[in-house]
Amino acid sequence: WTKVEVAFDAGPNDALEVSCLFGGWGRATGKAWFDDIELVRLSGRELGAPKVSIDGDKTGKPISKYIYGQFIEHLGRCIYQGIWAEMLEDRKFFYAVGEGDSPWQAVGEATLVKMDKVKPFTGANTPRVTLAGKGAGGIVQEALALVEGKEYVGRVVLSGDPGAAPVKVNLVWGDGPDARQTLAVKEISREYKTFPFAFKAGASTENARLEIASSGRGWFKVGAASIMPVDNVEGFRPEVLALLKELDSPVYRWPGGNFVSGYDWRDGIGDRDKRPPRKNPAWTGVEHNDVGVHEYLDLIRLIGSEAYITVNSGLGDVVMALDELQYVNGAPDSKMGQLRAANGRPEPWGVKFWAIGNEMYGDWQLGHIPLSDYVKKHTQYAVAMKAMDPSVQVVAVGAVGRWSETMLAEASNHMDFISEHFYVGHKAGLLSHVNQMPTEIRRIAEAHRKYRATIPTLKMKEVPVALDEWNYWYGPHLYGELGTQYFLEDALGVAAGLNEFARQSEIYFMANYAQTVNVIGAIKTSKTAAVLDSTGVILALYRERFGTIPVAVTGAPEPLDVMACWKDETKSALTLSIVNPTKAQMTLRLDFGELKLPKTAKLYLVGGQDPRACNVPGQPPAVLVHEAEAAPFGKRLMVPPISVSLYEIGVGPQQR
Repeated sequence: WTKVEVAFDAGPNDALEVSCLFGGWGRATGKAWFDDIELVRLSGRELGAPKVSIDGDKTGKPISKYIYGQFIEHLGRCIYQGIWAEMLEDRKFFYAVGEGDSPWQAVGEATLVKMDKVKPFTGANTPRVTLAGKGAGGIVQEALALVEGKEYVGRVVLSGDPGAAPVKVNLVWGDGPDARQTLAVKEISREYKTFPFAFKAGASTENARLEIASSGRGWFKVGAASIMPVDNVEGFRPEVLALLKELDSPVYRWPGGNFVSGYDWRDGIGDRDKRPPRKNPAWTGVEHNDVGVHEYLDLIRLIGSEAYITVNSGLGDVVMALDELQYVNGAPDSKMGQLRAANGRPEPWGVKFWAIGNEMYGDWQLGHIPLSDYVKKHTQYAVAMKAMDPSVQVVAVGAVGRWSETMLAEASNHMDFISEHFYVGHKAGLLSHVNQMPTEIRRIAEAHRKYRATIPTLKMKEVPVALDEWNYWYGPHLYGELGTQYFLEDALGVAAGLNEFARQSEIYFMANYAQTVNVIGAIKTSKTAAVLDSTGVILALYRERFGTIPVAVTGAPEPLDVMACWKDETKSALTLSIVNPTKAQMTLRLDFGELKLPKTAKLYLVGGQDPRACNVPGQPPAVLVHEAEAAPFGKRLMVPPISVSLYEIGVGPQQR
């Protein structure tokens, strides 16, 4: 037996995990034994008497509004079945009807439905229904969600023998003959034609179906089909748009993420029905290409945000990136500007923020190459993009350690910001779970302070960090691929993270919470409802109420996380954030120096007795903001357990 000892600082943790790993993360063979694990407390201090001093005269760099950024990726139910209002899956038939992952089934004999691969309407497959004159034949998709009395609009693209008419499009919500509405397409030809329809649901159900069938003779083909609620806003779900507006994020990163390294942006422009469906290059399922450049920038306009586009530096090349840049920002008479105009948008959008690639340091990334080669590739992209449009601001791929150090040392003159990412999982202790967030944000900030001090080129030009992916990532997938549920304990962690961004304001320019809707996101949806997840409640609260100018907070706040900021440059109001990641009520002692305080303040409180409280679409939210216009305030504050308290304290001239 060999005795192994290690002394360590537990830090801000209330739970400890001991891992015994042999042979370098389990790569060895054979057997080994461990026994007699013992933990001995060497020293420490009690954490039950938090006290801080706040000096309003000592301020930091103003917090960038872009800290409240978001990230949407073509993954799971983030775009499709999330933000986008389309109700059909695989509406352009990537999969063969009735096979594998296809949501479509045959009506009548399955053998009568074949996939036309010779002259498909779009993509590689178009279903061709041969009619035997012995009953109905066609295709059907089930599991559609309807709300009684709500109207739905859509279209179907058909071609075929004239004798196949009429082709009936049925929206069915029950078993009886009256539990449906029908569009009868009385004439078809061998040229594809689009037929619009409008239906009104006679009942609420989670298992309605759309049928496209005929009892005629000959054959017909279905090029594409679509159905959306009539209240969609330019193709987007209105209930999700409302929550996006509530989040009020100033910038949205798109389209990835791992997705972008295999994405051809040209697939997502032009007639939506003709855009080819593709296998998602990085994740499971189909990329329908219904949401491309135009739709993304429509979304940005609808919610009053700014765009942040990532170009493909994985399997893509500089030409693809320059074409995309010119398509988005080029003059109307440029080659890509003319194509943009032909697709309905004469004027350029003028997008400012552009990332070159995503996580190219990882061997999981499509097109991954060694660091030395990638530095050259990044520089090639950046030089070419800046030459085409000098107004763009370029974000480079970073990862704390050798990758970021090398990128900054060799290519800092060809970037405006450098990206970093982090995700954390679940920890058993509430305090440990919450403190992961500020710990990671601080770790990255400290690394970049070191780079600024040691890399010669950074002494002449600082490169702020764009933390364009950050979040918790754990738990079962309840909302599609990577669609995890978040809880009150995660909301506390996000609040502590936002406090840390304020402390590190001179390092961070942008942060993009991943991935907004369903996929580890701040908003969760069902087929007919949407809600701010617990973390979304905090993000919306801080975006609206937290201050912008950090002030010095010193002392011993543990186990609380305490941060203060002036609301704005007028310094007429101070905001004070207190996160209590324990199950006990705490008394926080405050010293504001010579700053005179009022006896009451506005309080925005998020908390509860259950750290696993959560918000579920279609149900009353369990995590929400409780407001008090005149909460007691003074040098001793009672802080509820498992809570975030955000105070707004009026400090007028008579009080200063």
